[in-house]
Amino acid sequence: MQLGAFSISLAVKDLKVSRQFYEALGFTVLGGAEAQRYLILKNGNALIGLFQGMFENNILTFNPGWDENAQPFNPFDDVRSIQQQIKKAGIQPVTEADENGSGPAHLIVVDPDGNTILIDQHR
Repeated sequence: MQLGAFSISLAVKDLKVSRQFYEALGFTVLGGAEAQRYLILKNGNALIGLFQGMFENNILTFNPGWDENAQPFNPFDDVRSIQQQIKKAGIQPVTEADENGSGPAHLIVVDPDGNTILIDQHR
């Protein structure tokens, strides 16, 4: 199962303060928009999403079909295929992708320790 690019999505209190902090650690802005209250930052292969007021807790995020530069790659495992494999393994998603759909979709699972995992396909 190929989950694609990995990042951590951080629930931040102040986007500008968090941006300055992570830029001091060598991260640069890869995407997002301050006006929309989120930024994606990159340092080497490490990706961090900063999200102000969008969700309560930090989230582990995977993007099927994207590499760490937000560039598409092929072949890749579609989120619906990943969802089927997860269900076969006995894990029930909290939010499911429409198994009859195609293109962008997401699913959410929670690990045994309560950590939220988002599998978010953009293509």
